[in-house]
Amino acid sequence: MNKFGNGHHLQLIDGSGYVFRAFHMAERSLPARNRFRSDRTPIGAIHYFCNMLFKTVQDRNGSNPPTHSAVVFDYSGKTFRNEIYSEYKANRPPPPEDLIPQFPLTREATRAFSFPCLEMENFEADDIIATLARQAIEAGGEVTIVSSDKDLMQLVGNGVTMFEPMKGKVIGRDEVRDKFGVGPERVIDVQALAGDSTDNVPGAPGIGIKTAAQLIGEYGSLDELLERAAEIRQPKRRQTLLENADKIRMSRKLVTLSRDVPVDVKLEDLEITDPDPEELCKFLMHQEFRSIVRRVAEHYSIEAPSRQPVTVESSEEKSVDDEEDWPRIPFDRDSYVRIGEAEDLDSCIAAAYDRGHVAVDTETDDLDEMRASLVGISLSIVPGSACYIPLAHTTGETNLLQEEQRAPGQMEMDLALAKLKPLLEDGAILKIGQNIKYDVKIFARYGIDVAPVDDTMLMSFAMHSGLHRHSMDELALRYLEHETMPIKDLIGSGKSQITFDKTPIPDAV
Repeated sequence: MNKFGNGHHLQLIDGSGYVFRAFHMAERSLPARNRFRSDRTPIGAIHYFCNMLFKTVQDRNGSNPPTHSAVVFDYSGKTFRNEIYSEYKANRPPPPEDLIPQFPLTREATRAFSFPCLEMENFEADDIIATLARQAIEAGGEVTIVSSDKDLMQLVGNGVTMFEPMKGKVIGRDEVRDKFGVGPERVIDVQALAGDSTDNVPGAPGIGIKTAAQLIGEYGSLDELLERAAEIRQPKRRQTLLENADKIRMSRKLVTLSRDVPVDVKLEDLEITDPDPEELCKFLMHQEFRSIVRRVAEHYSIEAPSRQPVTVESSEEKSVDDEEDWPRIPFDRDSYVRIGEAEDLDSCIAAAYDRGHVAVDTETDDLDEMRASLVGISLSIVPGSACYIPLAHTTGETNLLQEEQRAPGQMEMDLALAKLKPLLEDGAILKIGQNIKYDVKIFARYGIDVAPVDDTMLMSFAMHSGLHRHSMDELALRYLEHETMPIKDLIGSGKSQITFDKTPIPDAV
């Protein structure tokens, strides 16, 4: 094992941030029956947590891969900051009931993926990250902190960068300045002034990030500002700083990350090693994550373990001809949502990988696939729930150059298609559509080769060719007792008809 130093790259993953984000992704995207193992153990957060860890493993083949890595967690209980201020984080509610039994599983998952798992009594994960980052830089290496936690931005610079995994965004000095209005070296001063309601850090009443950055920029540092507070022209602001100087100094102690945590691990111990694929698959199979098992087995070129029988409510397959027994699905339009952010699309994609199939439909501005432009994409993974991804809707207004104005609340098309391409081209994920040949041709024009596919229209024709029509309207009414919305209700008809890109996004959803 080589000593950590020049040429080495340490990756520090904010494990606690991963866990809470994974839990909220599961709450938003997974149906209730998929958030529990067959023995009723909650696994929604673990599902996404494992997906995030596996993506981290896959991303090691990038242009600047890490040589060392660790996942760092908050230790349960109070920290040294509670000795400074007894009300620190006192306003935080207890963890969700379904998340508590998943905390030990997150540690098991971390070790199963062969990541060192670090936590330490009396300290927060951020303190451990700050300490290891300092040690790595002093040893001549570089550091990437994988997190979206703004508190860690004080560490950026001098060989330390952050990476926001859900947005795929690197956070350097410029991004810190965009967030706080100051460079990383003055983030602590701004946070001390502005306080933090999430962690119950008091700061100066009535002073937010923008004002704090303005004051620090004008006076150079927090100490200088407090020293010269009597010179401030605005009476209310001057009084606030004079009366709360001690509270502000205490807040600075609370927001300052400790870089001298007595960690009992050496940087050399964090050298990356591949997991044991069979042991990893065994852990994942125990959680009943069959889709992740399949992808892990493919990644490590091993045979996936055979499926184990899983008891899940309403899992029995019905014959399409047993119409008396066919489940009737309630249609709640409020459960059909707009996807406008990359992290929400990531949640849908992860859910599709877990289920092994996804229904997909394109919306375009023309029925001729050779002339049509993509306007949006619909996805559905479980009955009664779907999303629409608007990509090219306009407001109906033009600018001075007579160009159509893009409607707000949409992802950039290149980003959305880049995220969807691996899913739509994955041979292990079935894509389901109605007359899907049209959608396949549309995606092909955007560089995506959709396969494999099932087509409900062709299935219906093959089974009941002469008995009824095979349009979506007909099939929805026949099998789901659902009367679809006529397209003319959205785009009109005759001379007043518009193209779908001019449809307001809420109506399109």
